[in-house]
Formats: sequence, C-alpha cells, structure tokens
Amino acid sequence: MSNYKTRYASNPQSVKNYNTEELRSEFLIENVLKEDNIEWIYSHYDRFMVAGVVPIKSTVTLETIDPLKSTYFLERRELGIINIGGTGAVYVDGKKNSLAHKEALYVGQGNKEIVFESEDSKKPAQFYLNSTPAHKAFPVKKIGADDVEVIELGSPETANARTLRKYIVNSVVDVCQLQMGMTTIKTGSSWNTMPAHVHDRRMEVYFYFEVPKDQAVCHFMGQPKETRHIWMADGEAVISPPWSIHSGSGTSSYSFIWGMAGENLDYGDMDVCKINELR
Repeated sequence: MSNYKTRYASNPQSVKNYNTEELRSEFLIENVLKEDNIEWIYSHYDRFMVAGVVPIKSTVTLETIDPLKSTYFLERRELGIINIGGTGAVYVDGKKNSLAHKEALYVGQGNKEIVFESEDSKKPAQFYLNSTPAHKAFPVKKIGADDVEVIELGSPETANARTLRKYIVNSVVDVCQLQMGMTTIKTGSSWNTMPAHVHDRRMEVYFYFEVPKDQAVCHFMGQPKETRHIWMADGEAVISPPWSIHSGSGTSSYSFIWGMAGENLDYGDMDVCKINELR
C-alpha cells in the first residue's frame, strides 16, 4: 500500500484564528517529490489527491490506499501527471508513455496498473501527480509541448507578466473534473494570479517549483477581506479551499502547477476580487 496523510476541510471562520503553524499544518504540503516512493495527501476538498514521485533506484508502482476502499487506485478515479524532471516513462497497463521535461499524461478511470520509471537515474524524472474522483472512463492521452494551450497574461508594469499553459483541460483532453496547467513568471515580475479571485464551485492546489535556492514565494490565501499568507519553498504545494483566494508573489521568478476540481470544467468560472478591496 502507498503511504498517505489526510487533510480535512476547514471552516473559514475557524481559519481566521489560526496561527502560522496551524495554517502551515492545515494547508501546506512539504517535500512533495518523494524518491522511489509515493506519499499521497488525501484532501477532503473535492477528494482531491496530491503526490509526487522521483524513480531513481527502481520503478515505482501506483498502489491504492485505504480511504479509497478500492481494489486498484483508478477504479473510481482519474489521474494527471506532469513531469518536471528528466525524461521518464509511465506504463499504463503495460503500454509505455514517454514523458520528456514538462510533458504531461492523462490517465482515465479503469486503468489498473500504473508504473513510473526514469530513463536516467542521474537525471531522474520528477512526476507531479493530481487525482480526482471520476464518473466515466476516458482514454489515456499524452500532452506534449505542441498540445498545450498557451496564454500570455499580465504585464511588466503590474509585475505579473506570465505564461500560462493549459495541459489537462477539457479543450485539450476529455476529462471528468480534473484540470491541470502550468504558469511561469517572467523575469522581472513576481505576482501570479493577480487580480486574485475565488471560485466557490471549485477548489485548487498550487505546486511551486523552479524557485531558486535561498529564494521563496509568499502564497496568499483566505477570504478576500480576511487574507493570510504562507511562505513557501521550492517543491512545496498548498491547498486552496473554494472560499479562499490563491495568489502569490516571489522573491525571484518561478513556476507553479495548478490543479483544480469541482462541479464544472469552465476555466473562466471565477469571481475576481478588486485589488483595492483586499484586506
């Protein structure tokens, strides 16, 4: 069985009273990328699951965990994978899917055996994983560099110039509810997702990477008029409840992977918060 930890849903009224350590314990996910092992964070927000695996010594097989009460992991789930390391492969029921740096793979419900491997143990693959419940089986699909939808957002004047890449969204691949993409902050800018927003119909998880050593990202969360912050390092993720904004500013340029789940697949379904009304 794979390892896992459970995170329960939190009431926004209670979160107002959390101190720094309580905020970090509830929402921050440290050391996401595990060598030769998968350790899931099982969130009660839309039953969203987060993990990462770096195969070095051997291949790593995806196993079910006790909360799922399933005979195999994807019996009632779908899985999104983005490789942020060296070239690797994901075997789905024996079929090899090669993933180069910043390529992705969608794996639908009903696939029984998922195996991860690195092409070169000295430059291992780093697979970032998101999983959500699924109600229908859709085909496995690789999303390469030419398959993503690319959007340029922000501007240098507002310190939020960034490139957003949609990997696992319903305009690129058939999915039940999982959505994943990647945003890279351009040199000289620092803010992501600003103006901030909430979407009460969906939750989200941010995974920060390409954060230089000795630098950090300050992630902002909370209700628009009751915000809090969490300082984050490279390779860490943070859970964003539906009632919370999710925005960040780094001490250098950086990238992050966003994953979403909820009641719809409308990427534009969000309630923007006016910057001068944030508190």
